[in-house]
Order: sequence, then structure tokens, then C-alpha cells
Amino acid sequence: MESTGALRMTQHEAGNGLSDQLLIARCQADDLSAFDLLVDRYQARVFGFARRMVGDAQEAEDVAQEVFVRAFRNIRRYDGRASVAGWLFKIATNLCIDRRRRRSRRVVEVPLEPDADIAHGLIARSGDPQEEAVAKQMHEVVQSALATLSERLRPVLLLHDVEGMSYEEIANALNIPVGTVKSRLFLARERLQSALSAYLQAGETDE
Repeated sequence: MESTGALRMTQHEAGNGLSDQLLIARCQADDLSAFDLLVDRYQARVFGFARRMVGDAQEAEDVAQEVFVRAFRNIRRYDGRASVAGWLFKIATNLCIDRRRRRSRRVVEVPLEPDADIAHGLIARSGDPQEEAVAKQMHEVVQSALATLSERLRPVLLLHDVEGMSYEEIANALNIPVGTVKSRLFLARERLQSALSAYLQAGETDE
């Protein structure tokens, strides 16, 4: 018969085969290796989200670490009503907003290299056949637009367009109605699209 330790090691090696809910159940049963798997599964996404929210890699790393510290402390309170991703991003969103509010009020430069998909999505919606070439040139424009989005708009845009979360998941993560999620997402996209359109018009004028 396998020992508990051997069983946990096997689970760690085969972590991709375990569902989030099963990992949480094992975490709640004091299986530390299951929590390690949870961290491995989500740390890159949580860090990326935090980086786009706060605009600084080191600060984002601090946020990501705190997210998992809080998740570990409150693991028994997780009741399954929200997805695990939604639960973690809810913690991350609150931490990022708290940090931004503690800062001096200044425009933050947001690293955009990992976020080309936002520009791609917006350009695709505009029907531009040269989206690949244009998206590369628009990183700085989208960066500036993201940096100026309010605390109400930026999380909704990132959670939906970057993390792929549903309206319902975002509503749960941010404690707002689904209708509010949709309206904020619309406004955020409109503001980004406006910035991109201005860039395109300026480019045409220069030609």
C-alpha cells in the first residue's frame, strides 16, 4: 500500500490531471503539495494580471506572492460558488487597487509586450486586414490607453479580454452586477479603440 507521502508526490507529478476543485478539496484537507500545484497552475496568470494592473514587475511579484498567502490562509472559506481563477483574481484585484490608491497619483506605464492580444482583438473587431503588422506598432498606444483606464474599467477589460473570464465570473470576482461588467467592458474597449483610431489617423496623415 502506498504511503500518503508517495501518493502526494504522484499527484504533484501528475498535477495537470487534477481539477481545480479537487486541488482545493485536498488543500482544505491540509495537503500542502496540492497547494503547491495550485500555485504552479496560477502564479504566471496572477503575476501577469498584477503587472498590467500596477505597471511594475517587482510590485506585481509582491502582489502575486500576497495573493497566494491570502489564498492559503483563507482556503477553508472557499465554498466553490466562484471558479478558483475568479477567486484568485478577486484577491489580486483588491490588492492591486489598494496599492494603486496608496501611490501618488501619477500615470503608470504598463508593460505591453505580453498584451499584444488586446490590440489584436480590437483590430480584429475593426476589420483591419493588416492586423499582424499594425498590432506590433500599437503596443505603445495601447500601453498608454491601459495606463489611463480607471480602477473601475481596467480590471474588467483585463479579466475578460486577457484572462478569458465570463461576465458571470468577473461579476463575482469584482462584486458587481453582470450588467455593470458589460457596461464597463464596453466603455473600456471604446476608450482603447478611440486611442487606436487616433493612432491610425495620425499614421495616414504622415504618409
